[in-house]
Amino acid sequence: MKLDEVPNYIDAVFKGMKKVVIGQDEVIKQMLTAIVVDAHAILEGYPGLAKTLSVKTLARLLDLRFSRIQNTPDLMPSDILGTYLIEDTKGTRELKFQQGPVFANIVLADEINRATPKTQSALLEAMQERQVTVGKETYKLDRPFFVLATQNPIEQEGTYPLPEAQTDRFLFKIKTEYPSFDEEMEIVEKYSEVLEEAQLKPVLKREDIADLQNLARKIPIANDLKKFALDIVTSTRKKKDLIEYGASPRASIGLILAAKGRALIEGRKHVSREDIVKMAFPVLRHRIVLSFEAERNNITPDDVIKILTK
Repeated sequence: MKLDEVPNYIDAVFKGMKKVVIGQDEVIKQMLTAIVVDAHAILEGYPGLAKTLSVKTLARLLDLRFSRIQNTPDLMPSDILGTYLIEDTKGTRELKFQQGPVFANIVLADEINRATPKTQSALLEAMQERQVTVGKETYKLDRPFFVLATQNPIEQEGTYPLPEAQTDRFLFKIKTEYPSFDEEMEIVEKYSEVLEEAQLKPVLKREDIADLQNLARKIPIANDLKKFALDIVTSTRKKKDLIEYGASPRASIGLILAAKGRALIEGRKHVSREDIVKMAFPVLRHRIVLSFEAERNNITPDDVIKILTK
């Protein structure tokens, strides 16, 4: 795939998404950016804002193996990773490993904060090292490998906060917003009448995704913009009046990569300042811990990031 061909592929994905998901343009763009930079993303928003639908639709447009994990408090790590079963083979018994749903290319971890911390941690090795260790054996995961998770911010009953080590594995925390009045009217008209399943065909094959990932890393970024990105991240460690704990160097790497990915998605051949500012929100909002004073004044992580990116 050549750089000039990228807009055609991206447009085809957007058209496919629009057949099912109405609105949520920025959400779709950030999900695509995560795919392009080979990273994981978590979608957060109120119930009914098409988080799960967006992930499932995107998976249909990619020619990859898809699986879904419905997280519940009684879900066990073995339900995600897999387990050994005893099989009778010609009169002899032997242990055979049965793969869990994590052995896919795109894994939808639905309502991830409903699983216990022990079960949530089962995904850590898979997300960071693209491998799974069960017992004494380590199994490599097929590439590409993405975890796209969802969570609802207002559901406190029966939920478990994701530990910092877990949230840090997600490059993006994508916020889903309410649709506009016109978009909601279109949603009502589409889904309150006779439903016809959209006919979607895979747009991006495995090799296409690999090409996009290689192209994204080759997008040039000027030194002054690289310094601007680092200034944003390092300032999260200095704003003690607003931020208790700042972002790590992993956020710096992620912000540069995200800016490159967004430039590629937008059809540009270099990173702009706007790319860095736009990507600072999904990259940093789950990586900073606000101070007590900031929380007391009802300041949100996005409010703080807005200050840092001025």
